[in-house]
Amino acid sequence: MTAVTSAHSPVGHHASLLSTVLAQLDQVILGKPGQVRLALACLLARGHLLIEDQPGVGKTTLAHALARTAGLHFRRVQFTADLLPADLTGVSVWDAAASTFRFHEGPVFSEVLLADEINRATPRTQGALLEAMEEGQVSEGGITRLLPRPFFVIATQNPAAFVGTSPLPEAQLDRFLMTVTLGYPDPAAERQLLETGGRSVTVRDLPPVLDAPTLLRMQAEVDHVYAAAPLLDYLQLLARATRQHPAFTAGLSPRALLALLAASRAWAYLHGRSMVLPEDVQAVFPAQAAHRLPLREGHAHDLPALLRGVLIDTPIP
Repeated sequence: MTAVTSAHSPVGHHASLLSTVLAQLDQVILGKPGQVRLALACLLARGHLLIEDQPGVGKTTLAHALARTAGLHFRRVQFTADLLPADLTGVSVWDAAASTFRFHEGPVFSEVLLADEINRATPRTQGALLEAMEEGQVSEGGITRLLPRPFFVIATQNPAAFVGTSPLPEAQLDRFLMTVTLGYPDPAAERQLLETGGRSVTVRDLPPVLDAPTLLRMQAEVDHVYAAAPLLDYLQLLARATRQHPAFTAGLSPRALLALLAASRAWAYLHGRSMVLPEDVQAVFPAQAAHRLPLREGHAHDLPALLRGVLIDTPIP
């Protein structure tokens, strides 16, 4: 494919800003450049991010650092078994002096929301958050209230073997654009953490590089990143490969394909291109597809290898 120019190409000021964003995040999230870029691409694509990992590997730090660097209002909610939907969305309280109900906004009314350990909450509370993610609004007392724009949810999920977890159903997992796993740092990054006590760069000291209006303009530009017909053919071939694969009980849906296209556009934009290349699709495919492809019995530990196999075996038109 031949790259094309576009009036919406992220050249110049926005490209420079994105480079500064990435450099700042890499100072805080040591040794995880791939995960940092996937998280930023997810934000640019107007998606939501699910981080699956054990405690203590930097999930909260990534969420807070991304919010600070993007200049967005950040809230964190610790999900527990007794958390109620109203604790997230807000509640109307009677004001006797004014003889009316006044709505008190919940933490979901923030530009970046960290839903920590989402699989420790009850399905009803999980559903309230995921409805807000899908609709971009909250209905309470017969009144619909719009959530801020941009609105970005980063949810963390502990491994299913942990005590007190309620795994998200497949239909709710589909509301997340990407899933990433941070894992342990490499030896060099871990040594730097030990030598500095984890205080080399603190999240609270991070200056904002972007702001909400700038981010919204970037998200609009992502929508105009060009996808040629052969690239769309490639997406359909990938979907067909997952639907026919014997290890998966179901393949990528049409909605999942739209999500893959959005993520690929954001990845191309993040790397300064105005046209989506097959390499962009391949870069985001594992994070975009992993939580959307239920496995048959006997393949529970083979998912990364299976996804690599799909990419290897699917020809590029």
